[in-house]
Amino acid sequence: MAILAEARHWFEQWIAAVATSVDGVAGRFIRRRSVELDENGDGSFTARLVAAKDSSPAAPVSFRLDHDAPQPALPAEWKTAFDGSRIEVRLRSDHIVSRVLDFPSQAGGFLDGMIRAQVDRLTPWTAADAVFGWGAPQPIANDRIEVAFGATAAAKVDPLVRMARQLGAASVAVSAPAVGSDGVSQQVTLLDRSLRGLAGPQVPRLLRIGLISTAAAAAVSLLLNVYLGGWLQSEQEDLQHRISQRRAALRLDANGDSSGLGLLAKRKQTTPSSVMVLEAVSRVLPDTTYVTELRIENNKVQVVGLTQDAPSLIRLLEQSPQFTRATFFAPTTRAANETAERFHVEANISAYFGSGS
Repeated sequence: MAILAEARHWFEQWIAAVATSVDGVAGRFIRRRSVELDENGDGSFTARLVAAKDSSPAAPVSFRLDHDAPQPALPAEWKTAFDGSRIEVRLRSDHIVSRVLDFPSQAGGFLDGMIRAQVDRLTPWTAADAVFGWGAPQPIANDRIEVAFGATAAAKVDPLVRMARQLGAASVAVSAPAVGSDGVSQQVTLLDRSLRGLAGPQVPRLLRIGLISTAAAAAVSLLLNVYLGGWLQSEQEDLQHRISQRRAALRLDANGDSSGLGLLAKRKQTTPSSVMVLEAVSRVLPDTTYVTELRIENNKVQVVGLTQDAPSLIRLLEQSPQFTRATFFAPTTRAANETAERFHVEANISAYFGSGS
C-alpha cells in the first residue's frame, strides 16, 4: 500500500508539472490579447483593449459586476475580445491594506513563508481569506531589507476571477497600489492565475494527443507497478525478516548471555545525552542570545529564543561537531515591543556521545 500511495502521489505531481510546462510553452508561441480592467471610484470597471498586431483596439467600455456578470451586457466585439485574452485588473486603494515590512537581508529567499505567516496579524483576514503580494525587496540600513506589502479580501477578487472564466479568458492578474517607506506608490501583484488548462483550444491538437498518449503509457506502467511492485515488496520484507532473524541468532551464538549487555552499551554510546546537548548548545550560542525553549526529540534538537542576529545561529551550529543540518523550522519575527529577533532553529544531533573503550 505504501508503494501504491507513493506512485499515485508521484503520478499526480508529474501530471501537474507537465500541464504547467505545456501551458507555459504554448503561451510563448501564442499571441494573446491583453485587456486592462481599471476599477472606478463608484465600484464599476472600465475595460480597455491593448492593441495587438492582429486586432485593432475597441472603444473602452464600462460596466458593473452583478452575479459575476457584466451589467450592462458587453457588446459582441468585447465578448470576442475577452475570449482567450489576458485580463489585467487594477484595483483602487480604497479596499487595500498596505504595509511596509522589513526583514534581515539574509531572509530574502524566505519571504513567501515569512510574510504568509504574518498575514492574519497584518490584515483583518487570514491567509486563506485574503489575496496578497509584495514588491521587490529594497535594501535599507543595518543589513536589512524592506518590501511594500498589499492585501485585500479574497471575496473582492473571486467575482472578478469567475467573470473572467465565464468570458473565456486565458488568464487573469489582479494588482493594487502599495506605498513604500519613501511614500512612492507601486503596483503589487495580488493574484496571477491561468484559467485554461491543457484542454483549452489554444493548445495544439497534436500536443494534446501526445500528452494523452504519455498519460496512458504512465497509467499502464502504474498498474504494472501496483501488481508486480506489491509482490516484490512482500518478497523483500520476508527476506529482510529472515536476514534479521539469522543475524540475531549469530550474535547470540557468538556472545552468549553477554549480547544483551553489548546492546545496552551500544545504545548508551549512540543515544545523545540531554545534559551534553544542553552544554553543547550553551557553548555554541553567543552571549546576546536568550533561549526560551529547548526540545530534544530522538536525534533532533529545537531551540527557540531571542537574538540580535538570527541567520548567524545557523552558521554557528553548523560549525559545531555536535550538530549538523541546522535550519529554521519557523519564520524569524520581530515584535513591535522587542529589540531582538525571535528565532526558531532546529539541528540534527551527532549520534555518537560516548567512548569506545
